[in-house]
Order: sequence, then structure tokens, then C-alpha cells
Amino acid sequence: MEALLEAAVRLAAPLLLAALGELVVERAGVINIGVEGMMLTGAFAGFVTAVATGSPAAGTLAAALAGCAAGGLFAGFAVVRKTDQIVVGMAVNLLALGATGLGSRALYAGAVPTGPTLPPIALPFASELPFVGAALFRQTPFVYGALFASAVIAFGLARTRSGLRLRAVGEAARAADAEGVRVDRVRFVAVLFGATLAGLAGAALSLAQSDTFTEGMTSGRGFIALAVVIFGRWSPAGVVLAALFFGAANALQFRLQAQGVAVPYPVFLMLPYAVTIAVLSFAAGRVRAPAGLGQAYQREKR
Repeated sequence: MEALLEAAVRLAAPLLLAALGELVVERAGVINIGVEGMMLTGAFAGFVTAVATGSPAAGTLAAALAGCAAGGLFAGFAVVRKTDQIVVGMAVNLLALGATGLGSRALYAGAVPTGPTLPPIALPFASELPFVGAALFRQTPFVYGALFASAVIAFGLARTRSGLRLRAVGEAARAADAEGVRVDRVRFVAVLFGATLAGLAGAALSLAQSDTFTEGMTSGRGFIALAVVIFGRWSPAGVVLAALFFGAANALQFRLQAQGVAVPYPVFLMLPYAVTIAVLSFAAGRVRAPAGLGQAYQREKR
């Protein structure tokens, strides 16, 4: 049971990072389905940099910057140019899938090397606690970073002026504008922040959960992160719990495979996505999204 809990927390980290970023973006009224592509971009940039420099820390920084750059591309069209957010998000996903695949083949000619990784860090004393010690306090830096980010985002949204402005933009952009809030600026910064976390989520895949890069290695995790935000009811605490739930579902399918359960292999691979569909079906009509979600804001001429 302890091993299952440890795996659930570890596997939840990329989902949590991406979902926390998307939470901030959606609370600002923007829906970014390009999270998948931004994660993939971060995974590729982080791995390539880590291999070139021998430093997974440099790779992590590169992943964050690559995700932020992809977010800038998305925000330039969706926020500044007022292009349809869904269309732009899908374009980012397709661009990232093609560009990272081409880049991988060009750099490594089909023989992708192994790269340096960020190993788990055991916190003194806490990691020796029974049952929860290994699960919570003997994890990679990405797990600790995701938990720290969730606390910071929860405090920022609820207790700071910037958080209040961001929530106001997502709920009633015109009223926020009337109060002097720069709607497009808030949304642009929110997208950059969310994309940076998505890039870090990608780095967690290529620099912690594996030591290599494969084409399309995000395998739909960006879309699962979108479901995590919905299932978490657009609150940081809810997103943490939802990410852990999906992490547990993923860990369970690996555990069942290891135990040799007589079920066809594709069924195990399908489990996380089946859970995603079930969760979205359950959440439909039971949660309320930010009122301005997905609506481009066009300032009236004065």
C-alpha cells in the first residue's frame, strides 16, 4: 500500500503542475487546451538541454522557458489578437507534436540517448514516518515544487490584490475593466504563468519519471490536466485532490500489470483515460466554471 501511495504522488506531480497553471489561466477567463503541447515542448527542451549540459537543473530551467515561449505564442493570438482560444490551443498542440518529433529525429537520428535525471530527495526525519514518509517526503523536486506551488497559488488567489484582479477578470471582465484593471495584461501574464508550469510538468516526465524523450511522450496528460481543473472545481485544494486521484488511477494500472492480472494490456493503458471520461461525465452540470471562461474581451471605444 505504501508503494502504491508513493507511486500515486509521484505520477500526480506532472498533472498537478500542469493543472495548477491551467487553474490560474482559467480563473482569468482563458481556456488553454494547448497545455498538452506546452508540456511536450517542456519535456523536449528540458531533455535536450540536460543531455547537452549534463545538468538536469539546466534542463528544468530550459523546460520552463520553453513552456513560457509556447504560452507567449498562444497568448499572442488568443489574448492579443482575439483568435478563437480552442483553435489556437489545438494549433499549439499540433505544432509542438510536429516540432518536437522533427527535432528529436534531427538531433539524435532515431537513437535517443539517456539523460541525467533529478533523483528523489529524502527529507530528514519526515521521510522515516510510517506509511506517509516515503510517499510525501522521499520524492523528486517536482513533487515538492508542485505542492509548494499549490499553497502559493491558493494564498495568491484568495488573499492578494493580484489574485482578486485575476478572479475579477475571469468572472466579469467588463466590470474589472471599468475599475481600471488591464484585462488583456492580466490574461497575458496568467497564460505565461500557466505555460511555465506546463513546461515544468513536461520536465517532470523527461527528467524525473524517465531518462529519455520519446515522441508524444505526454500521451494526453495535458488533456487530463484540463479534467483535473474541472473535477477540482477551479480551486487549488480541489485540484490537488483531483490530481492525486488521477495519479492513483495511473499507479493502479501499473500495479495491476506488475501483478500479472489476466486483462489485455490495452485495457490497462485505457484506464486513466476512461477515468477522465467518467469524471467529466460526473462533473457535467455539477460545477460552475468562471463566468467569462473562453470569452475574448474586446474593450469598448471611449
